[in-house]
Amino acid sequence: MGQIVCGGAVLQCSFGAAPSSLTVLPANRVTTSAPIANIMDNKPGVNIMPFGMCSSMANPAVAAATSAAMGVLTPQPCMPVTAAPWAPGSPTVQIGGMPALNNSSKLMCSWAGVIQITMPGQFTIQVP
Repeated sequence: MGQIVCGGAVLQCSFGAAPSSLTVLPANRVTTSAPIANIMDNKPGVNIMPFGMCSSMANPAVAAATSAAMGVLTPQPCMPVTAAPWAPGSPTVQIGGMPALNNSSKLMCSWAGVIQITMPGQFTIQVP
C-alpha cells in the first residue's frame, strides 16, 4: 500500500537540480495536517513549484543556452510544463471527485522530465 500525498510533499524532477514542494489548495475540503492531493493537483506555479535549474535539452531555454555556449550543457531556470494529470493515482479513493494522489504516482513534464514524490507529506494514511 502507498501513502496518501498532502500539501508540503517533497517532489523531485529527473532533470531538475533541486527538490520542490507540492502545494495543495484547500478546494477539495479533505485534510490531514495539510490538504490532501488528487491527481489534478498538477498545475505549474500553483501546485508544482520550480526545481531550481533544468538540464533537459528538450527545454527550449536549455537548448538555446547550450547552443550559444558551443555545445556545453548550460542549465536554465526550471518552470515545469505539465499537461497531463498525475498517474496512476489511487482509483478506489476519491478526493474532490478525482482519484487520490499516492506516493507512487508520477507526473510527466513536457520537457522530458519525470516528476516523482520523494516524501508524501504525511506517513499515517495508506491507500491502495
